[in-house]
Amino acid sequence: MNRPARRDPSKLTEADGFREFVAGGWGAADRTPSVLDGQAAAAAEHRARLSHEFAGQRIAVAAGRAPVRANDTDFDFRPDSDFVWLTGCRAEGSVLVMHPSGDRHDAVLYLRAPAGPSEADFFASARDGELWIGAVPGLAEWEQALGITCRPIEELPNALRGNYPPVLATRGIEPLLDALVLGDGAELRQVLAELRRIKDDWEIGQLQAAVDATNLAFADVARAIPEALRHGGERWLQGTFDRRARTEGNGVGYASIVAAGPHAPVLHWVRNDGALTEDAAVLLDAGVEMNSFYTADVTRTFPVSGTFSEAQRKVYELVHEAHVAAMAEVKPGAEYRAFQRKAMEVLATGLHDWGLLPVSVAESLEAKGQQHRRYIVCGVGHFLGIDVHDCARSSAEAYHDGKLEAGMALTVEPGLYFHPNDLTVPEELRGIGVRIEDDLVVTGTGNRVLSDGLPITANGIEDWVSGLR
Repeated sequence: MNRPARRDPSKLTEADGFREFVAGGWGAADRTPSVLDGQAAAAAEHRARLSHEFAGQRIAVAAGRAPVRANDTDFDFRPDSDFVWLTGCRAEGSVLVMHPSGDRHDAVLYLRAPAGPSEADFFASARDGELWIGAVPGLAEWEQALGITCRPIEELPNALRGNYPPVLATRGIEPLLDALVLGDGAELRQVLAELRRIKDDWEIGQLQAAVDATNLAFADVARAIPEALRHGGERWLQGTFDRRARTEGNGVGYASIVAAGPHAPVLHWVRNDGALTEDAAVLLDAGVEMNSFYTADVTRTFPVSGTFSEAQRKVYELVHEAHVAAMAEVKPGAEYRAFQRKAMEVLATGLHDWGLLPVSVAESLEAKGQQHRRYIVCGVGHFLGIDVHDCARSSAEAYHDGKLEAGMALTVEPGLYFHPNDLTVPEELRGIGVRIEDDLVVTGTGNRVLSDGLPITANGIEDWVSGLR
């Protein structure tokens, strides 16, 4: 059997002369961790909140590892959201352990120390070696930046040895942790998700920054319409948004949806490979993720030409009516489902008035009816934060069956989606999809719309596009 080709045919690890020469003559490298102002303090408060929930128990939360893209290439590393929320650290392969100490916990972060010049990985590891990927923070740098005791990852097994106190751990993202700890981690994940529902001031500031960057990216997209018409279509607009996201923050918070014309009714049109035409309306659903990993999630539907057609405007104005009515339901003490019910009531009424429902509005709104949902099979909102669909592991009682509280961040996003081959709608409506999505924070008296820097009325959208084109 033939031996596979070597990545290092020169066998530098066996070259004594090279090893001796490469080991010396290096000055200090910049190993400053990427930690934002206020992030370490916010993470410490988050750990205190978690500590209160699990007194006397050990807790282990892993950062995870970059998934393989193909062969020996990986996707960019993005740390586990619960890990970031608790630490502010972005070091791949790290594990936070919270050791019980009286009625609180002491936090220790276990990390991989970067290989020094005298170690083979310094030059031989294309994945982690400093000569390949650049200098990375060491344990001392992370400890100073985060205010958390940092220890080598090799000490993790001893830290988790024994069954008492019991260990609650996140599972399925770090093989070493999975090998050391039993259990499925579901309880820990649920508690973390429910704690994360209430955003502190630092988190809300990060969400506002994400939305502000997203507003800039939306404007970039509108300005890029002429070039996208000439060449590139949806892909050109996607690249335009992504460039701003990468410049202002970490990148996009999720796969951008750039759906022009007949693609707009497709809820998750992320192929973004279609053409752009002057008579099309574009549904742009995208968000910038900041370096803190908090993301925006905003949608606007706009006419390429700067003017909606009569049919496009008809659909847009019904969705806008539902959107405004739904946002008014977002307030402390309200049922989480209230804004969704209001949006569906408005949409069902409009669809009935257009003669598109085979039953009455009341019948359609009944749980066993739902005929209007043919044109909106998705929900009309979700929690938002360090994940675009934040707090997803919460219990039903704490999420969809719960009530809104001050500090919760969420999206409101009603829409109507008439597919090109849907014979139940008039021909002029086929191929039209409209969604309007804003990001809101529940306040003590109502809500604050973080994304109100973008217009939502049909006239406002037309003026916005025309001005930027």
